[in-house]
Amino acid sequence: MEIINRRQRMTSVARKVRREQDKTIGLVPTMGALHEGHLSLVREARRMCDVVVVSIFVNPTQFAPGEDFERYPRDLTKDTTILADYNVDYIFAPTPEEIYPKGFATYVNVEGLADQLEGAARPGHFRGVATVLTVLFHIIRPDFAYFGQKDAQQTLIVKRLVRDLAFDTEIVVLPTVREDSGLALSSRNAYLNGEDRRAATILYRALARAEAAYLSGERSARKLAEGVRAEIEREPRARLEYVSVTDADTLERLDKLDDRAVLIAVAARIGQTRLIDNIVLNKQKGTGALKMP
Repeated sequence: MEIINRRQRMTSVARKVRREQDKTIGLVPTMGALHEGHLSLVREARRMCDVVVVSIFVNPTQFAPGEDFERYPRDLTKDTTILADYNVDYIFAPTPEEIYPKGFATYVNVEGLADQLEGAARPGHFRGVATVLTVLFHIIRPDFAYFGQKDAQQTLIVKRLVRDLAFDTEIVVLPTVREDSGLALSSRNAYLNGEDRRAATILYRALARAEAAYLSGERSARKLAEGVRAEIEREPRARLEYVSVTDADTLERLDKLDDRAVLIAVAARIGQTRLIDNIVLNKQKGTGALKMP
């Protein structure tokens, strides 16, 4: 396993893999602080591809002023040790200057999808995500790139980015990985103390109750959202930011649920930590299969 810090070196290696060795490349983009959710992506990349690249880069352009960029967990040594057990070929861990050289002035906006939910709550966030992924895709030219369903809106934006800008990369989305309590794995879970971690399971329980209501025949988006809201508001350590019921592919707001896949997404602060979670419901293909603890 080689750790690469320079974009020129990463480009050279990737070009050799594609052209001279005729091998497929799988990219797992991360900001480090690796957990089982990331590792599920690495395992799938290893299964599907000849060469696996994991990028580790805490991207400054997707953090708004006052967010947690400075304190976001960083431990490249620990992450490298973890990845050594997963047969990863390359870790791309550039500095900000390698991704955004002096005079950098080009940013990517995915209009529409990026303007709501997390985009509304965190202005500029998805511009930063789309820009850094565009740079990474150009440097590495992966055949496949892997993302988790926990960041549902991000996966839609990445798919649109790849389609609109004609990247020759297939986006693979894998299910959310959860703790036994139901809490979705996130690098920001490291901020939670014991009481906050207990309280944070309310997001899972609220989504599970919405799923149960759906399976019992409830098709009113308003009633499903109200049920999620009421459940979260029962937890005194939780401050709900939004609950949204939308088309899972377009983020179109819904009144009545039909046969389309439906995304129920929530964001809340647990203590001082902001967390997101979601579930996809679909009458024909089944649901997100949450189980009540």
